[in-house]
Amino acid sequence: MKYKSLQLPVLALCLSLITSGVFAQNSFKPQKDVLATIKKNFADGDVQYKYMAKQFIDGQFPKTYHPDKDKFETSNSSWWCSGFYSGSLLKLYQETKDAALLTEANHNLKGLEKEQFNKGTHDLGFMMYCSFGTANRVEPKPEYNEILINSAKSLSTRFNPTVGCIRSWNSKPEDFLVIIDNMMNLELLFNATKLTGDSSFYKIAVTHANTTIKNHYRPDFSSYHVINYDAQTGAVKEKKTAQGFANESAWARGQSWGLYGFVVMYRETKDKKYLDQAKGIAHFLLSNPNLPADKIPYWDYNATNIPNALRDASAASIMASALLELCRYVDKKDGQEYFNVAQTIIKNLSTPQYKADLNTNGGFILKHSVGHFPAGTEIDVPLTYADYYFIEAMQRYKAFAK
Repeated sequence: MKYKSLQLPVLALCLSLITSGVFAQNSFKPQKDVLATIKKNFADGDVQYKYMAKQFIDGQFPKTYHPDKDKFETSNSSWWCSGFYSGSLLKLYQETKDAALLTEANHNLKGLEKEQFNKGTHDLGFMMYCSFGTANRVEPKPEYNEILINSAKSLSTRFNPTVGCIRSWNSKPEDFLVIIDNMMNLELLFNATKLTGDSSFYKIAVTHANTTIKNHYRPDFSSYHVINYDAQTGAVKEKKTAQGFANESAWARGQSWGLYGFVVMYRETKDKKYLDQAKGIAHFLLSNPNLPADKIPYWDYNATNIPNALRDASAASIMASALLELCRYVDKKDGQEYFNVAQTIIKNLSTPQYKADLNTNGGFILKHSVGHFPAGTEIDVPLTYADYYFIEAMQRYKAFAK
């Protein structure tokens, strides 16, 4: 198989990432009690996910659990969350070495393989990188490389160079909808450039991120959820929300998606504008008067019934994981703030308020996330991605103890 050669400036940039020490600029001291809590959380997660595996049959993928109805909800492999279950199993396996988790993950991955050719969704990063990308770090295999490359190729077909973005939701031909969540799918493209030497994937990711900075973000570094572009000219037609409280509000999980996405952009390019963007988003979130003291956000920072608005554990988990990477790239003062906030989030998500008892909650680790409030779906329930990023955040915190 032949691929385009990686252009020299990009190659030099990749080499500079390796030699610059970007991944070890700062070191922060984890608390022993938090590390002990994390160890217990991993052990409990092992029990929970083996319990979850009994809740559904082959061909199904965990989605959520409705405690009021005692109902476990699943999806097929094309649902955007299909990759989080195997990803969580694999991350838990890294910590517990329980072979049963690896066996279940590998079995689940088989049903996900066909999505590498799915060109009808922008969520292939979530679906394929969180699953097969994690698997490739746990047990590297040539077939995983091929799956990841094919997934990136499929995602790339949704890129429109006139708009400068990857299409998110399919809609009318004249419209081109892009959501902030799409920043999370760019890591799949960076990975494809590393695997193939083809810089086209890298360039698509950079172009998408630059367009997102230009049009998704307000001066205060809060983000719109949805931008509707003219598919022919690339002009912005609408700036709005779908899952947030209002068009001009700050939907909590969307803010966390953006933060995480621009941290990845800085890691992969070492371009300071992405670091500045991530720091700006972090400042908006951490200085927000509506961020609760326990740092678990309300589902929208502008919900009108604060402080009685529902919390979103998924937004907290994503934010904590992002901050625990971002703290490595900034000065000591900012880094310590980011580290401390992430530590607080991990502590509070580990309490009975948010963490489920064993063999309950459908097997999910966390309770109290919000999926799509305006549509009335997945309201105050566990969600697969809340668990995935919570596990990842705990792994990143634990890494500071080494």
